Amino acid sequence: MDDELAALEGIDLWRLCEELTVVQASLLIAGLDPGIDAGSVEAREMQDRPSGYEAAKHAIMSALRRKAVEGSVTPYYEYDINGNAVAVVADSVDVRVSRVDVQSLKSWMKSRGVKSGFFFPNGTSAPDYLDPGHPRYAPKLAAAVSAWLAVDDSKGKTPKSALMKWLRENSATFGLSDDEGKPNELGIEECAKVANWQPGGGAPKTPGS
Repeated sequence: MDDELAALEGIDLWRLCEELTVVQASLLIAGLDPGIDAGSVEAREMQDRPSGYEAAKHAIMSALRRKAVEGSVTPYYEYDINGNAVAVVADSVDVRVSRVDVQSLKSWMKSRGVKSGFFFPNGTSAPDYLDPGHPRYAPKLAAAVSAWLAVDDSKGKTPKSALMKWLRENSATFGLSDDEGKPNELGIEECAKVANWQPGGGAPKTPGS
């Protein structure tokens, strides 16, 4: 066991799971350790359940039914007095048994604007289009926007030249370089054209002009 794994304890160990039950995932979203609460939470009265648990559970159940989250749905069975399953409750999800894929759950949560909490220990406030973990992340879009934000003073260069210089220096971050680290000049020029606030060319503007 390496040092990083050995340092994990309690709730953090749940980060090793690639699949969780709906109950476990809902408790983790609510900031609770399923190892302590999973066995009893559904037995409690609704008003006695942890804050946030019910909302997370119903959201995950709905996403599973719509296949917005990958996983396996087990219907809820009713039982007779002898403990035999006698019927399936229509359109139900047995949250104690039904499971969700963790990566799919995280992608779905991001699409709903959730970027912090247990599943996102290094939460970010960056817009979705700048978040590499977002399912619709587009590297060239992120590169163009990031260059535009970074280059606020072209320092005697044309805006396009200044943008291309910044993009070359940061090409690896946005997939704009090859395996040997050589910048992709065509891709860099395409991003610079998008970010260029002076597409008509001309002499660089001096401060105050």
